[in-house]
Amino acid sequence: MTRLPVPGKGRCTAVVSDGLVYAVATDPECADGITAQTRNTLHELDRLLTEAGSGKAGLLQATVYLSDIASKPEMDSVWIPWIGPEENWPQRACVGAGLDEGYLIEIVVVAKVL
Repeated sequence: MTRLPVPGKGRCTAVVSDGLVYAVATDPECADGITAQTRNTLHELDRLLTEAGSGKAGLLQATVYLSDIASKPEMDSVWIPWIGPEENWPQRACVGAGLDEGYLIEIVVVAKVL
């Protein structure tokens, strides 16, 4: 098992175990607006997946947590071009949730190691 820890204690941004990657990403800059935060969060997710030996083609499942579920169409305007062709599409759910102050989106994924 491999863990990709974050600064601080008690959690990792990704864990690789038995050929699967479990990862979580947020916008490290906590930018203004859902479009910018989605873009930055997906960039961070790309980085984590690459570091863990995976990528968009390995995605199996994604849960997108939004501080305001009404922002889903704006999030999708960034997600859809990012995810690319149908062979990359994971099973995905979007959920309205209370997130830490300033955060508008958090994405949790499971992917296979490529």
